[in-house]
Amino acid sequence: MADGSGVVWESVGNYGQSELRRYEFGSDLVAARAALPPELFGEGICRVGDSVWQLTWRERVALRWDAGTFALRERVRYNRDGWGICAADGEVVTSDGTSELVRRDPGTLEPRQVVHVRCEGSRVRGLNDLAWAGGLVWANVAGTACLAGIDLATGEVADVTDARAAAERHWADQQAIMNGIAALSRPDEFLLTGKTWRAVRHVRLVPDRDRGHRERLLAGLSR
Repeated sequence: MADGSGVVWESVGNYGQSELRRYEFGSDLVAARAALPPELFGEGICRVGDSVWQLTWRERVALRWDAGTFALRERVRYNRDGWGICAADGEVVTSDGTSELVRRDPGTLEPRQVVHVRCEGSRVRGLNDLAWAGGLVWANVAGTACLAGIDLATGEVADVTDARAAAERHWADQQAIMNGIAALSRPDEFLLTGKTWRAVRHVRLVPDRDRGHRERLLAGLSR
């Protein structure tokens, strides 16, 4: 997650290793960090005001951190598995690896509406990390190197980007998928990363005609 002020936030997973971290943009030195309890697996994060929400994978718990002090303000019961979360136009939106996004109250994470995501009539499963940019929710789609730009009002995929050129190749690790996305101040610029990746990639989306992107989007966990 990037907050537009030159600061990048990172959620680190795995039991006993999960953390919330903060960096200066472009630096690989951790400026601040907070460890999660060992029974929690850290997942997606987003900033809302002076707080940072952090989801956990299967524990049905969300954490609200103080963005300045990294003090844990509260643990909130959460009704789904936690994958991705982003702040979007006065609310937050979450994913759980299915084809559904949930619009939520930004102060409590209480669900408001379930959005069923489809591309040309087919469900798009594997919705992973999320970012809000240009009026769309952008999602990594697990099992692919595609980014889906989703219209929250309809659930339709309005744009698909093939991000294979930014991916790292780990032939021996099938779990080393792209699963991190953060929007920067320009609506067409993002940071991308993935499991066990060595680096974070700074990318800019460019217009291009669809060269089978939608088929690749649906070829991941959608089958």
